[in-house]
Amino acid sequence: MSKTQKIETRLREAFEPRELSVIDDSESHRGHAGFQEGGESHFHVVIRSERFAGQSRIARHRAVHSALGADLVASIHALSLDLAP
Repeated sequence: MSKTQKIETRLREAFEPRELSVIDDSESHRGHAGFQEGGESHFHVVIRSERFAGQSRIARHRAVHSALGADLVASIHALSLDLAP
């Protein structure tokens, strides 16, 4: 299973989002630190989930990192998050 698929699966299970977009943005970082040939080093994630209601921005980010797990987070160079209820 690719990192993109793992990210999507773990986030769907944790947040039951009404909107989820996992974009591999690695190619736009070619030549920069952390770039890996073949991609899956830089991601942009958009989640809309009622589970974020009442949470601060930091709490939402922590929840996503927790849902992804330390193993997956450690294998990603950059993770941009757009999170809202």
